[in-house]
Amino acid sequence: MSEIFKNRMTAIIDKESDKEFVVFLIGMRINKWWKIHKWLPVAMAMPKMIKELYENPEMGFISQESWGGRTSIMVQYWQSFEHLEAYAKDRNANHLPAWKKFNKESSSNGDVGIWHETYLIKKGCHESVYNNMPQFGLAKMGKHSLINNRSNSAKERLS
Repeated sequence: MSEIFKNRMTAIIDKESDKEFVVFLIGMRINKWWKIHKWLPVAMAMPKMIKELYENPEMGFISQESWGGRTSIMVQYWQSFEHLEAYAKDRNANHLPAWKKFNKESSSNGDVGIWHETYLIKKGCHESVYNNMPQFGLAKMGKHSLINNRSNSAKERLS
């Protein structure tokens, strides 16, 4: 079990860098439960990709959090949009074959949906707070830091 930090914590992303990072939300929605042969392959493709990304840090993937259900969501953190796009188009990686298979077998039948949203985060344009939580989300990609008098409010953490 992950250590629970019993204090108010925040994530500090490298203050010296002007570089953007990426928050990428991705998931699927099971529209027809009884068509397991359509949605299970889609669901099973993601763990292979995540394993590949963690094993190859040069691909620019940093970390992820995920939740399941009829509509699943995974929040991914990437070093840059260029890294994310390169992985998506890499013919030698696990993503492109899975994407092609989905398009061939399921993209227009309504059985299973897939979605994603991409956010480019600039320096000073994010803040976070974690209370009674393990190291989570942005705190996994940056520095997990105790909130103090100078970082007590969201406005202070953004400045």
